[in-house]
Amino acid sequence: MSEYVASLMAEVKAKNPAQPEFHQAVEEVAESLSTVLDRHPEYRKAKVLERIIEPERVIMLRVPWVNDQGEVQVNRGFRIEMNSAIGPYKGGLRFHPSVNLGILKFLAFEQVFKNSLTTLPMGGGKGGSDFDPKGKSDNEVMRFCQSFMNELQRHIGGDTDVPAGDIGVGGREIGFMFGQYKKIRNEFVGILTGKGLNWGGSLIRPEATGYGAVYFGENMLATRGETYEGKTCLVSGSGNVAQYTVEKLLELGAKPVTVSDSGGYIHDPDGIDSEKLAFIMDLKNVRRGRIKEYAEKYPNATYTEADRSLDHNPLWNHEAQCAFPSATQNEINLKDARNLIEKGVYLISEGANMPSVPDAVNLFVEHKLLYGPGKAANAGGVAVSGLEMSQNSLRYSWSREEVDAKLKGIMASIHSACVEAAETYGTPGNYVNGANIAGFLKVANAMMDQGVV
Repeated sequence: MSEYVASLMAEVKAKNPAQPEFHQAVEEVAESLSTVLDRHPEYRKAKVLERIIEPERVIMLRVPWVNDQGEVQVNRGFRIEMNSAIGPYKGGLRFHPSVNLGILKFLAFEQVFKNSLTTLPMGGGKGGSDFDPKGKSDNEVMRFCQSFMNELQRHIGGDTDVPAGDIGVGGREIGFMFGQYKKIRNEFVGILTGKGLNWGGSLIRPEATGYGAVYFGENMLATRGETYEGKTCLVSGSGNVAQYTVEKLLELGAKPVTVSDSGGYIHDPDGIDSEKLAFIMDLKNVRRGRIKEYAEKYPNATYTEADRSLDHNPLWNHEAQCAFPSATQNEINLKDARNLIEKGVYLISEGANMPSVPDAVNLFVEHKLLYGPGKAANAGGVAVSGLEMSQNSLRYSWSREEVDAKLKGIMASIHSACVEAAETYGTPGNYVNGANIAGFLKVANAMMDQGVV
């Protein structure tokens, strides 16, 4: 670690105590940028990275609501408006008990670089609440979302801040929040993405993050003259990202064999085919059940319950060539990374945000795996969110084929930008450095043009 990065990290940790995920995200980027900052002392003089690290605005909300028993509940909401140098703040809302200021700052910081890589004019932001939609009735979720939007509506707008969904926030939650915004503000504008197709949503938006991660992996494989045909793939998670990762993998000839939820994971040696995927989608999206039901329906599959006492996740300890972590941050530790390599995995395309701990990332890079970090590999979701914003502005909808083609093109552009930046700054094949550098340069140059603001 350079003296500059060490000094920067000491300051970040002192100013942002008890925010380990944020520290982790900043340190990864700062280490990648050391060569850039040496070559371009003007960035260091203008303290561009220091300004990117500090959010432009942090909003904390009280969210009171009433449950079905008539009891008053109080949750805490947030919106981190991180950086608007290249466009309005853009990033998801996460509803999960683990949500806190540090996690959202890490996500917002990552979002700045991810959005920059998409080539679309979007700044970075993130938000959410410690509310848990799991186990709540539709009416309880509606009352919470309406209360949340009562406060959030003061801070968002089509040219200011355009939130989307994330963990715990799907079409149901977006609908409730959009309806409340429309009622309060008396305007029908594209202030949220991930909307229903009948009222301003985009085709391919639910699929975009998963499809994008697969497309990014396809571009990485192409550098070795390979395709997905016949490759066994490990996928974690069972939400939108995992579901559509599996769908696109099947379309491209791969054989996905795992999915998971917080209770555990299933491994199906026969492969998860289209019929089995339809069962998972109904189980998770309609019945909101647990993934263990898959093993009850398909007896050749095995279900392994999550065991927090283990020092690894057995999901990552199966023979395969490709892995798509699509659940949450830091789900792959160093032992998991070793297991993946030992079991033959040489492509990792991250559908989740920062799912690999730093030691795992270093191991992937050291072994020269095809490793696509989340800020590049999972940028498809926010890319199509940006396309949804464009369609809303045009009052027009593109066809499924048009949006999918644009998504595929954006992911190819992101891949090219990562490869070129890594080569230009002396680390060819290192997608981590490439993504961080390419994302940083666009934002940094915009900030330099706009003065000290």
